[in-house]
Amino acid sequence: MIDEKILLSLKYWFTEYVKGFYSENADFQQNIDMKVEHTRRVCREIIDIGKSLSLSQKELFLAEAIALLHDVGRFEQYAHYQTFVDYYSEDHAELGVKIIKSNGVLINSDEPTRDLILRTILYHNRAELPKDETERCLFFSKLLRDADKLDILRVVTNYYQENNGKRNEAIELNLPDLPGISDNIYADLLAERIAKAKDLKTLNDFKLFQMGWIYDVNFTRTFQLIRERHYLEKIRNALPKTERVLKVYSKIKTFLEQGCQEIY
Repeated sequence: MIDEKILLSLKYWFTEYVKGFYSENADFQQNIDMKVEHTRRVCREIIDIGKSLSLSQKELFLAEAIALLHDVGRFEQYAHYQTFVDYYSEDHAELGVKIIKSNGVLINSDEPTRDLILRTILYHNRAELPKDETERCLFFSKLLRDADKLDILRVVTNYYQENNGKRNEAIELNLPDLPGISDNIYADLLAERIAKAKDLKTLNDFKLFQMGWIYDVNFTRTFQLIRERHYLEKIRNALPKTERVLKVYSKIKTFLEQGCQEIY
């Protein structure tokens, strides 16, 4: 397991590691800072969700360690490729696992815990979780994916509200800001399916894609936080008020309300 001493050592390593990517280039540093801040908030989100599930203190330490390390591959990815788009660079989860192993980051943890953390990080950005995993690994994977989504939704909704016309390609995945919604994106979301990243053609597609993450939320607390923070409404307000957008929003909003009532 992860105890408080090991967790503190992981936090120290993370802080020192990311310092190696600091730059005098303001735009570059902004994106490094964005990922550092994202990581710290995901740590807080995962603890919040974990407490709602009455996890033990040791389980909360483990959850926080997973959240702390989940995006460690993002820094080398951005330094090497100047993008956070895995498709144009490499899978940041796989890269993170390599970095953790090569730096001996988890050397003070027992082997089962080490393997669990690495597998959970490896799965966090996949379209679907593997079917042949242990129940424990799947539980912590779902916990991480929910916490990750909560903060990504915070980042993108703040950006849509405050960017003042200045585009950040690292957030928008270099997608063109064109009107319309792609047919495949629209069909999947209306059918309560996660849309496919390969079908994204425009920034509007990407915004609806983010709204559709609701179909991959696992815990009641996550649904409730999405509702309390009005993330869906904020994304809807950043989209054109077309029939397609309103239909998808209505479907997803209903799904959210149902999720808020379930107990998990």
